[in-house]
Amino acid sequence: MPLSASKQNKEKRQRLMECALNLFIEKGYFNTSIRDIIERTGFGTGTFYNYFVDKEDVLKSLLEGFADQIITSITEYYHVKENLLERFIETKRITMEVFAKNEELSEIYSRVAGASEPIDKCLKAFEDKLLSFYTKNVEYGIRKGIFKPVPVAPVAHSILATEKFLLYKWLVLKDISKEEMINMVVSFHETMAKGLLQNSADILHD
Repeated sequence: MPLSASKQNKEKRQRLMECALNLFIEKGYFNTSIRDIIERTGFGTGTFYNYFVDKEDVLKSLLEGFADQIITSITEYYHVKENLLERFIETKRITMEVFAKNEELSEIYSRVAGASEPIDKCLKAFEDKLLSFYTKNVEYGIRKGIFKPVPVAPVAHSILATEKFLLYKWLVLKDISKEEMINMVVSFHETMAKGLLQNSADILHD
């Protein structure tokens, strides 16, 4: 049975993204051209432009899917764990494990910041999505009376900043191992969580 037009379109778009990511890894983001992507897929030039405006648009789509994967993984964990403190800590482990499983895309994310305004816009959209999710989680803890009524924005930004810095130390500087990176993020959030708690007696108890 032939594939429907919508499924064919989805598969073409996915192949363009996969080939682009492989080329970004092999040649580097800046050394990869749209022509390289088109030739790797075997599609015509028009097919590329049916789905993407330019190379930055491909990167944006990759990062959007990446953010969705992180948020989905965290949300699935929420369905099996009710303790808010454990959620706050262990979801950071889950987040970093998703980064680790997508090492190539994580490395691109860690390396390309500041390269150009379009790229920075891609990164901002990715980070804004994560920041919004982190903010809602902390606000939920405050509403439930588990966390102190602190300003939420600095907390959400410090979460993201810690993740970014330790990813950079692992992937770019090669200064720590993957396991050290994950454990450092979790340890930092254990300490942060203790400071956020309304009642220290709530630590890791349902």
